[in-house]
Amino acid sequence: MTETVLLPGILDDDSINRTVEYILLTQQPDGAIPWFTGGYTDPWDHVEAAMALDAAGRHEAAAAAFDWLRRVQNPDGSWYSRYQDGVVTDHTKESNFAAYLGVGLWHHLLCTGDTAFLRRMWPALQAMVDFVLRLQLPGGQVAWAVSPAGTRADEALVTGCSSILHGLRGALAVATHLGLARPRWQEAADRLAGALTGHPERFSPRHRFSMDWYYPVLGGVLRGDARRERLAGDWDRFVVPGLGARCVADRPWVTAAETSELALALCATGDTAAAADLLAGLEKLRHSDGSYWTGYVYPDDAYWPVERTTWTAGAVVLATAAVMGAPATSQVFATPVG
Repeated sequence: MTETVLLPGILDDDSINRTVEYILLTQQPDGAIPWFTGGYTDPWDHVEAAMALDAAGRHEAAAAAFDWLRRVQNPDGSWYSRYQDGVVTDHTKESNFAAYLGVGLWHHLLCTGDTAFLRRMWPALQAMVDFVLRLQLPGGQVAWAVSPAGTRADEALVTGCSSILHGLRGALAVATHLGLARPRWQEAADRLAGALTGHPERFSPRHRFSMDWYYPVLGGVLRGDARRERLAGDWDRFVVPGLGARCVADRPWVTAAETSELALALCATGDTAAAADLLAGLEKLRHSDGSYWTGYVYPDDAYWPVERTTWTAGAVVLATAAVMGAPATSQVFATPVG
């Protein structure tokens, strides 16, 4: 079952295949998907790359990626922030890194219908949610991390918590599919959504970063007209016509991942034409092997950093699928549940 379809004038069938092959060639035998060959693996970006494999019909490789997470999960339901060739190199435990498994497994279900695989992954998913909910603060927001020393951070972030909400709703969708009621998860998701929509003072300000602008749309925090209004409000501050989205408002640097994620957010509002326009600008960042440079400093006509990451490639594949209305990817990113 293949999710991706062609995006005329941007990515043809061969182009998509080369991008997906780049991810597959980087994936390690144990299923881990590092940033690039020789780089480290982090759980969030690993899931994004795995979702792209599912979108492209590479379901066995995607399942191997999720199985890797199941095998290396910590007893408390978390994952560490960085793994390098099987060795932990950063013992921080980030809440949004953990929660993204919910989005990935929901997408895998919609792409494959593989209930047996979900049952195998269920203990890991349940442990993940338990970890995340232990970090939920009294105001509904979720602390961003536990330090290597075991200290919980008191800080919560809009981008991270928007992604966590997405993950909790994905976990709820999986539970519902398996016929399991999880009212405590629903209550926690509702409290988090309430904090994000009604209490900005509970989150550390990161207004310079485009992710704080579009993630409440991408993660399903906002609904209806509020989504379009939010994207319209800061469009000129973050979008460079013909090139894509800045990562930081006051830096002349566009990135392929932020541009693709913004395209996914636009698809959630129904504006696939604007999303397609954004993706067309990414041709500047495409390498001949199908991968994408992480970012481009346009006054200097220079790629920076000098790396081509699997998660960037994954974001482009997912955005392309959503623009063309591929069912699973569109549902995961455009239809909030719960």
